[in-house]
Amino acid sequence: MLSFDVVIVGAGAAGLHCAGIAGQRGLRVLLIDHSAKVAEKIRISGGGRCNFTNVETSPANFASANPRFCRSALARYTPRDFIGLVERHRIGWHEKHRGQLFCNDSSARIIEMLLRECAVGGVTRWQPCRLAAVSHGATGFRLATDRGEVHTRQLVVASGGLSIAPLGATDLGYRLARQFGHRVVEPRPALVSLVLATQDRARLSNLAGVSVPVAASAGSGREQVRFEEDLLFTHRGLSGPAALQVSIYWFPGEPIRIDLLPGLEAAAALRREKGGSPRRLGGLLAEWLPRRLADAWLASTPALAERPLAEVPDRELSALAARLHRWEPVPEGTEGFRKAEVTAGGVDTRELDSQRLESKRRPGLHFIGEVVDVTGWLGGYNFQWAWASASACAHALNRGP
Repeated sequence: MLSFDVVIVGAGAAGLHCAGIAGQRGLRVLLIDHSAKVAEKIRISGGGRCNFTNVETSPANFASANPRFCRSALARYTPRDFIGLVERHRIGWHEKHRGQLFCNDSSARIIEMLLRECAVGGVTRWQPCRLAAVSHGATGFRLATDRGEVHTRQLVVASGGLSIAPLGATDLGYRLARQFGHRVVEPRPALVSLVLATQDRARLSNLAGVSVPVAASAGSGREQVRFEEDLLFTHRGLSGPAALQVSIYWFPGEPIRIDLLPGLEAAAALRREKGGSPRRLGGLLAEWLPRRLADAWLASTPALAERPLAEVPDRELSALAARLHRWEPVPEGTEGFRKAEVTAGGVDTRELDSQRLESKRRPGLHFIGEVVDVTGWLGGYNFQWAWASASACAHALNRGP
């Protein structure tokens, strides 16, 4: 039976980065993954150019049942650290909207970089390799794989979540966590489009393809977060950055709150425009919103749309303004794990050491990356969590006796 200092399950962003660092620290590392293709989520990310980090990363950009957990790892491995690695491999990059960094050319360059780092560290990679069972005894972990049995003192689970199921996502990480007594915060799709209820879809059916800047929020109390992003109407509901961001904080049965006119005090603006003006309300609203959206918003009161502003009572203008500033649809669901960019929830971080990413229940067992209950916003934050949690774990691993 082969023996390694550490076995890492999952050859995605976190697993590859952890393996490379650990190998270069002198550990004997085995990296296994059930998929024949390596790091497909990196390959397709950012439209094929990989939004590999965000220079504005802070703990505030992450959701978790234990929000302080991510602080330590993020502080010890920053976006600047990963940029340094990218530049050492001569990979060109550029900054886009709100601190998002992308490769100048293909995301394959990031995968190649991580594989080269693993090669420098002498990492053994078995791929594809199916993990059939894991057991634990006095000397460590024993793994039964389709390439034979393996022994290790330390096991790192970097198997990811359930998102983008067509790429081979599985629940392996959650099953391993539960096997060793860990709680799992219920996984759910995140950074995913929202499906509106039937009555809302019918009312807004002709808006597919319309995009509008909004302020969107979901959640309550400390978990309520507001995003000023573009909202895209689809045939089934809402998409675009605004919908994807709030999906992290949305739970079934709850409304989302959308301000269709952020930065404008609509009631006051309507009253200013009113004074004896012959203009019609529908025409004015179409100056503030895309015409199709303005028409849809007034479709339930067509008479109001055609009335001159001067004839519309202030109370009706105030009511319209309120609806524009606080639209509260209750989605009937999301587009699911098949379309979700990430998985929210995961291994409960209250049972992990925040500096070592190690189980408090089973020494030698570590969880990193998306399998953990730490979910970043849209824009490179989830990759930064992968790099940071992988680095924290890799530096905490012990070399052989």
